[in-house]
Amino acid sequence: MNTLDIDDTDLEPRSVVDEVVEQMRMLISERGLTIGDQLPTEKELCETFGASRNTVREAMRILKAYGIVKVRQKVGATIVDNRMSSALGMFSFNVMEISRETFSDIQGFRCLLEVSSVEEIFDRITDEDLADLRLINATMLETEGVEAAAEQDFLFHTRLVRILRNKAILDVYGLMKPVILRIIQNGKTRHTFENETYYEHEAVIDAIVARDRIAYQYRMKTHLETGYAHFRETGPFADDPT
Repeated sequence: MNTLDIDDTDLEPRSVVDEVVEQMRMLISERGLTIGDQLPTEKELCETFGASRNTVREAMRILKAYGIVKVRQKVGATIVDNRMSSALGMFSFNVMEISRETFSDIQGFRCLLEVSSVEEIFDRITDEDLADLRLINATMLETEGVEAAAEQDFLFHTRLVRILRNKAILDVYGLMKPVILRIIQNGKTRHTFENETYYEHEAVIDAIVARDRIAYQYRMKTHLETGYAHFRETGPFADDPT
């Protein structure tokens, strides 16, 4: 029990489901359960917490939404760590609404990674990496439609970031993919990808081949900022085109 002297008279009462969720988290911690371990059966949880089957099932749904457990028929609940994927769902919930502030924030973050990581990229890049980047960029020209071209554009940048060999950064890029794709597509046409994006990518690759760090940073920063010229705000707070 918590021994802190807290006045909880003004606190919202917790639901029975919330209580069971907390009890489940404590059970996982106290028993030292880790990824891959099984939780007790539904019947055992009901008996342990003195809760109904519906309450336990609802609590399990919440833990699943948190990315803490995975529930499968005939197998039961297993401890997992899908918190990044769960965050992705929350992050992309309002992805249809892209404001100028969102654009600036996301592209600014990408600049920090892709522009400022020039030393690491130049130190680690291989001929295979360069060949992959050329192929991805060339494939973008062969795609049909803006969405397919945007996927290749995103793949180009993801492949570049992979050179850093940092799983956390790749996870973040995966997390941001829905909103990055919206930004990439925003205000662009197939012509844009063929006549701007393609050549901007090629200029970035050429700078790497030439081992020109200043040119690389300039080309990449310019490329990431170019989208602002095509930007159209979307959602309920979009600018009135009139």
